Amino acid sequence: MQTYEQQVLYEALKWERKQLKKASMFKVASKSVQTKINNKIPDKVHAVITDSIKKMIEAALTSSSYIYKMDIDSNWNFQQREEAVKTRLETYRKTAMIEGAGTGAGGLWLGLADFPMLLSIKMKFLFDAGQLYGKDVTSYEEKMFLLHLFMLAYSSDKKKKEVLERVVHWEQVKGYWKEVDWKDLQQEYRDTIDLVKMLQLVPGFGAFIGAWANSKLLTQLGETAINGFRLRLLH
Repeated sequence: MQTYEQQVLYEALKWERKQLKKASMFKVASKSVQTKINNKIPDKVHAVITDSIKKMIEAALTSSSYIYKMDIDSNWNFQQREEAVKTRLETYRKTAMIEGAGTGAGGLWLGLADFPMLLSIKMKFLFDAGQLYGKDVTSYEEKMFLLHLFMLAYSSDKKKKEVLERVVHWEQVKGYWKEVDWKDLQQEYRDTIDLVKMLQLVPGFGAFIGAWANSKLLTQLGETAINGFRLRLLH
């Protein structure tokens, strides 16, 4: 009979192989269309995303704004820690849905406010998850690991392979990563948040799209964080 750790490591290894698969023809074609549409998006939208990413990284690395001190039982086993992580993820996912519906209902200018707010929700989840997995998220190296999980969740297929390699072997490479190229990160994030996210800016059905897209993006981040920690801690 498999232990819980053996079972979830097997799941994480399957997830890892999935990340390394070549992009489908449909995904490649979608990327081409998305790039063309991105070029037509107002500079104001790109500027908000770029500035939000920059401020997110600065806050993550130099302050404690995303750190909520949690009361964690040091005797928890790995399964109990993961159950707590999944509970936190569900809480943040629901918060993101409510926030996305509210800003999406307001059209373009209110919809723009969703980008920095959603980033904050994502980073708070990552810092909570780091603590629940038993890591000192006040240390610079752990903060860098959390940013790598963020990049892994929202990167292109080409970039994903590079970041995944660092995540899996973090204990060996963590001393070499002192900073993140925020311009590269914002470009990857902007190109990966899906065209449907832009529909949130359209009055009329932005509320529904905002709630759905935010839920999807939080689920994607949660899956990446959980499997990233599994591969780092159990592999």
